[in-house]
Amino acid sequence: MKLHIRAMLKGQRGRHLSFHTPGHKRRGEDITELSYSDNLLSPTGCIARAQQDAAHILGAARSFFLTDGSTSGVFAMLYALKARGARRLVASPFSHRSVKNACMVLGLEFVPLKGERAEGIPLQPTLKELAARIGEGDALLLTSPDYYGNFPPLKGARALCDGAHIPLVIDGAHGAHLHFSAEYAGRFADMWVDGVHKSLPARTQGAVVSARAEYAEALEEGVSLFRTTSPSYPILASVEYAVKYPRNLKTELLAQALKREVGALANADWSKLVLPFGDEADAAQRALEARGIYPEFNDGNYLMFYLSPCTKAGELKALARAIKKLPRGKLHFAAGAREEGGEATELVPLSACEGRLCAKECGVFPPCLPLVERGERVSAAAQRTLLSARSTFGLEEGKMRVFLEEP
Repeated sequence: MKLHIRAMLKGQRGRHLSFHTPGHKRRGEDITELSYSDNLLSPTGCIARAQQDAAHILGAARSFFLTDGSTSGVFAMLYALKARGARRLVASPFSHRSVKNACMVLGLEFVPLKGERAEGIPLQPTLKELAARIGEGDALLLTSPDYYGNFPPLKGARALCDGAHIPLVIDGAHGAHLHFSAEYAGRFADMWVDGVHKSLPARTQGAVVSARAEYAEALEEGVSLFRTTSPSYPILASVEYAVKYPRNLKTELLAQALKREVGALANADWSKLVLPFGDEADAAQRALEARGIYPEFNDGNYLMFYLSPCTKAGELKALARAIKKLPRGKLHFAAGAREEGGEATELVPLSACEGRLCAKECGVFPPCLPLVERGERVSAAAQRTLLSARSTFGLEEGKMRVFLEEP
């Protein structure tokens, strides 16, 4: 298929004196809204055609390109839900933090599912739990797939939402590469977001948010509110390129074989290679990085390696050789007991947080999922993970906010 945005950029490479933004004054592909470049806020030319192609490929009535990442798509979807009358959103407590942030900003009530872990891995909700809780909300949000390569019961969830006459929205930030498959979010959701930069060859922050016909108008309004007014044309061109990128079945098959070869966790998403290293995780990460091999994240138990259609066979072989030389350690689990907290809080150093009652969810970034939730006792394992993590969220200058309790 034709790459409309790239063709526009290539067609304007002649003499060009820039008296417009951006300030670097080097035209290249990094331009602004000019007479020939179309306008993402009201597209009628190459961007409009590119978005129409994307909607056709993704099975949507409308698709909107984003240069702000999947987060702006989540905000736009939740705005659309509220505009259509929703007030309560049922979702997993392991949802990306953008979901809870959007609920807070938009005034939606976040109705959490139970949220359980198995061997340190956040679990997807079961169909039984969804059936029991679906009546507590005006909409259901699922993450599919999650950062560990697991899927919720998509077909059953769709049927439950139809029966309850509520919309299903999906944070598919980690599943853009799946639009060839039966597990693709767009086959089940009323609205969904694809973080194409995560698993397809797009520039960082490139994403697409899509809707069925019933929600297209409300989603467009949400996009207009939360999407930047200064979009990056290189990112836009890369989003179109990524959506139209062909499937690489060879890499998919090699990835599945590699998982079996190195003892990775079983999951349904070929692009997520999750290896249990336990208390050897930090040492394994250092050893790999010393050889120029960088995993996506280290959550204190597992190293996750993110693959894509652009991953080469030689790179997979090099990864396998390096992994086989590394020792595996004992897994340690972070979940603590949950309790109700009061109103008064204080900040404590991480070294003193074990056993305290967390007042503000926090975790390792990535994967940007809560390691310790509000109202959860901080376990020794969680404390150890946060102390050793290179990047975290929810902490304040290296300290944790906890509830004050009677001595």
